[in-house]
Amino acid sequence: MITTLKQELRREVIKKRDSLPHEERIKRSRKICDTLRNLREFQEAKVVHFFLTMKSEVVTEGAIRGALSSGKTVVVPVIDKKHRHLSLSRIDDYDQELVITTHGILEPRPKFYKFIPLEEVDLMMLPGVAFDVRGHRLGYGAGYYDRLLKAEEERPLLVALAFEIQIVDEIPVSDHDIRMDKIITEERVIENR
Repeated sequence: MITTLKQELRREVIKKRDSLPHEERIKRSRKICDTLRNLREFQEAKVVHFFLTMKSEVVTEGAIRGALSSGKTVVVPVIDKKHRHLSLSRIDDYDQELVITTHGILEPRPKFYKFIPLEEVDLMMLPGVAFDVRGHRLGYGAGYYDRLLKAEEERPLLVALAFEIQIVDEIPVSDHDIRMDKIITEERVIENR
């Protein structure tokens, strides 16, 4: 039952997000990333995790470049689909170290892997399909972030970057689903701590 509800919600929200014109996505993403940069937790964080934008997600490239140029350590996800595992790798040069993989997503080139344990990360920006105001997150269904974060006793502050159209009344939740501490949209910051 929950799985079916999640699948329906996933289809509905992705369709809405995909319908945003590219220029509008860029404009809204800038607002979201400006709000992120002004967060005290972001300013104080030394090691930050960013997702690398896929399809119609919030565009993170400018925020990543800004974090790198301000001296923050930036880590990004590396997905091992075969073992259903997500690792975190530090990047130092956005242009030189990243490449589009066979999965069609941007990741560090293997020769640039510099794996960082989760406990060294101060702040994690996470993607997702949909969120509710209680901080529940609906991902893409593979569970990579849920498994990574559930495996650790302590975790960094979790911040979702999402468009306002991704905020829904209620996300159907399972025991393994993680909650966001904050959700930043182009219109507001939703606090859940």
